[in-house]
Amino acid sequence: MTRSKSKPDDPSERGGYPVAGRHSAVKPCLWLNRSIRGEGSCYKSQFYGIQSHRCIQMTPTLSCNHRCLHCWRQIEHAVPLPAPAEWDSPVEIKGSIIAKHLRLISGYGGSDTTDPDALKEAKQPNQVAISLAGEPTLYPYLPELIDEFKRDGMTTFVVTNGTQPDMVARISPTQLYISLNAPDEDTYLRVCNPIGNFWQQIQESLEILEGARSRMRTAVRITLIKGLNIFDPEGYARLLQTCEPDHIEVKAYMHLGFSRKRLSRDAMPDHDEVLSFASEIADEIGYKIADDAPVSRVVLLSRDGQAKRVR
Repeated sequence: MTRSKSKPDDPSERGGYPVAGRHSAVKPCLWLNRSIRGEGSCYKSQFYGIQSHRCIQMTPTLSCNHRCLHCWRQIEHAVPLPAPAEWDSPVEIKGSIIAKHLRLISGYGGSDTTDPDALKEAKQPNQVAISLAGEPTLYPYLPELIDEFKRDGMTTFVVTNGTQPDMVARISPTQLYISLNAPDEDTYLRVCNPIGNFWQQIQESLEILEGARSRMRTAVRITLIKGLNIFDPEGYARLLQTCEPDHIEVKAYMHLGFSRKRLSRDAMPDHDEVLSFASEIADEIGYKIADDAPVSRVVLLSRDGQAKRVR
């Protein structure tokens, strides 16, 4: 007898993500799997000192107001936002996320390839990547959720599409990323396929980022897609100059997950192409290449050519 696959409305799994609480989700990433087996770490380990096997990848909501072509998530199945009275509290989310994460990694204890010391450390996570799926700034209590993780001594990385500038102004994670995947409005509408037009809000969020460096580290992430947005480094530079982030990550689109139904494998730039375009942006804005990770096809830029490590 074969087991049927989980459906989108399965209460324990939604869109392939293990659900925690009523609307959050958590999923150990590929790099946690490799790190716990002693087979390498995420580029965030190389750039920022994050221990991949001690990192929780989660989201407080699977809802999103973008339908980005390059997203590896199952964006074709929209997840509605809960009613205001149905949001889990930050305390509930933290508890359910950590409990579910520990259950998910417990299976590594039965594998001969697991590094027992790494598994012991993994059971004491110290970093939360609020970036699994959905748009985290749609969760109305995100500042309080970040504070809850901080109270446990955990660092937090938040990745946002920048469409909610009011929330961007309120949060203070360890590092805040804004995704910037277009140098102009027309390209934004084509690449990010938003539910509405948030181009103005994204520019407002970038401006807010400029004043946020005093309370947290700031970053802008650019995902490059061949034939769609690898052009006009001057346009990217103009937008980046409004916020002057601590870090700029320029990375390749990767032909993974559900994005394979929207884009061809040829849409992936190779590392040399990413490095070349990142250099053009750096020259325009006066930044330097701080590091790069060829296996992940990502280049790190900073003003002084140095990466700011968390650990």
